[in-house]
Amino acid sequence: MDVTGRMGQVLAKEIDSFPNLLLACGFDINDDGKNTFPVYSNIDDIKEKPDVIVDFSVPCATFNILKYAVKENVPIVIATTGFTKEQLDEIKEISTSIPVFQSSNMSFDINLMKKVVAEVAKNLKGTDIEIVETHHNRKVDAPSGTAVLLANAINEVMDEKLEYNFNRHDIHEKRNPNEIGFSSIRGGNIVGEHSVMFFGEHETFEIKHTSYSRDVFAEGALKACEFIASQPAGLYGMDDMVK
Repeated sequence: MDVTGRMGQVLAKEIDSFPNLLLACGFDINDDGKNTFPVYSNIDDIKEKPDVIVDFSVPCATFNILKYAVKENVPIVIATTGFTKEQLDEIKEISTSIPVFQSSNMSFDINLMKKVVAEVAKNLKGTDIEIVETHHNRKVDAPSGTAVLLANAINEVMDEKLEYNFNRHDIHEKRNPNEIGFSSIRGGNIVGEHSVMFFGEHETFEIKHTSYSRDVFAEGALKACEFIASQPAGLYGMDDMVK
């Protein structure tokens, strides 16, 4: 994982709170040499044999890490976002060889929100659904993986009949009633905020989640490590862990 990045540093700190876990080493092509544990800039140079890998990086780096995981037969927790459908299909195929835990958001509350918005959608059919997400100015993917996660949960209970609209800039027509609209805001250092709004004719129902600290994502990823370490090959997610 990117151990010199913000999430990498939070994860390295939080791992001390998990007595079953030990940070063996890290992988980062931009190591600054200030870490108290071994960090490798070439993944093939890793001397320690990890029991689990945590990936907080970018999609192109994830598949380099996945190659190593398959070669060494190591379970992996993927907390990276921004994958294309084709990349997600490739991850699913890889999971037939090794245990893979993949989630667009490692927060327990977000995954609870996913269930809540799906239930609301079933009871508020015919409303206009909009998702607004806000993140810090360094986030490169838009919409966020969490926004898509929430939309997918809604679309599943709506029999996959809804279309996703990521950009209305060039569309000069009224809103399609069978769509979920997305708005992405980037600024400052906000960790993450997601709102799902159901607009009816006479009232609006809004569900909102705000993350104030990156610690919640690190804790979720480390809990996923404990879970995936003993699982057989397959693709797992937060729903498997929070049953």
